[in-house]
Amino acid sequence: MTTLSFEFFPTKTDEGTEKLLAVRDKLAAYNPEFFSVTYGAGGSTRDRTYSIVKSIQERGIAAAPHLSCVGDRTADLRDILNEYQALGINRIVALRGDLPSGSGLASSELRFANELVEFIRNETGDHFTLEVAAYPEMHPQATNFEADVNNFVRKVKAGANSAITQYFFNADSYFRFVERVEAMGVDIPIIPGIMPITNYSKLARFSDSCGAEIPRWIRKQLEAYGDDSASIVKFGEEVVTDMCRRLLDGGAPGLHFYTLNQAEPSLAVWKNLV
Repeated sequence: MTTLSFEFFPTKTDEGTEKLLAVRDKLAAYNPEFFSVTYGAGGSTRDRTYSIVKSIQERGIAAAPHLSCVGDRTADLRDILNEYQALGINRIVALRGDLPSGSGLASSELRFANELVEFIRNETGDHFTLEVAAYPEMHPQATNFEADVNNFVRKVKAGANSAITQYFFNADSYFRFVERVEAMGVDIPIIPGIMPITNYSKLARFSDSCGAEIPRWIRKQLEAYGDDSASIVKFGEEVVTDMCRRLLDGGAPGLHFYTLNQAEPSLAVWKNLV
């Protein structure tokens, strides 16, 4: 069975929250397995993340809050886990997280995602289904691909149940990554993260910063459209749909959409597949 899930980020205003709840309700009609909600560096969005997670859970949909460890004390992480358990949350996306400005790994009690996974398991046993991140095209801060693959395997051995990938636009990178880690004994589901294409300049900036490659032929076509947003959206939908179809045909267990708090771009792709 193909799973479907969506990611939100916490909004900064009441108006933004109202819009997000409308998006939540629209996407909920497609029976996603869960909605994930991001968590800022050093817990900077802790309260807003909790508020969105609570609203999702109260709507009767499974929420999967992100939880990162860099810059957070274990005592604070323990409190958050207790809050989520009390709320009925049973899934967490466990991440290292981005380093808060001016800090380093040495200043954190937990420095890597595998340590966070181990901490959650020690604190809560098997209560949470733990999702971790996977990077088919390598984490931008990894020293090399070999080291990054080994880091992923450590997270799995620490107790992760499944993984969600960074977004990509080359299905081969996903298949190669899965084949590689399966050869190393990994047998958890690895769900492709999908980024709809709606705005080329924003996508290019974000991709350059997070290490996601936009293939040259896609870049050149998007550049050629200039300010023709309708053509960018149409082309982006076709490209992402074709990639998703290939991923599912090749055995990917599901799709996780990075919605950017919008419903239509993700639904346009999903409707093409079902």
